[in-house]
Amino acid sequence: MVDINTIIAGNIFVLLKKQNKKQTDLADALGTTKQTVNKMLNGTRMINAAELKSIADYLGVKMEELTRISAVQTDTDVVHVFMGKVQSEQAKQALEIADELSDMILFHKKVRENGNAVMTAWEDN
Repeated sequence: MVDINTIIAGNIFVLLKKQNKKQTDLADALGTTKQTVNKMLNGTRMINAAELKSIADYLGVKMEELTRISAVQTDTDVVHVFMGKVQSEQAKQALEIADELSDMILFHKKVRENGNAVMTAWEDN
């Protein structure tokens, strides 16, 4: 399953490439850093509505173009693709458990990274 942040990031990437613009150009237009834009576009930071409007203005498009879901959206999650190919109910259940476990591992990894970032910010002050 692809989430809306991934879709928006993908749409922004396509438009940046079409317009021969870089993430640093977008960062300058938003008044932020390239690192922040990179986090927005790789999914580690949500893009809020005001930023989405600013990005749309910078790229000369409507916000709807940034949030458009392609009609040929394909599922790139290997577990989900493979799940459609298994025959037995037991194998499907095992894949669902594996998928849930991988989601939990990724969630806890992000929590740990965010906690470390917060602690570093506090230690620097």
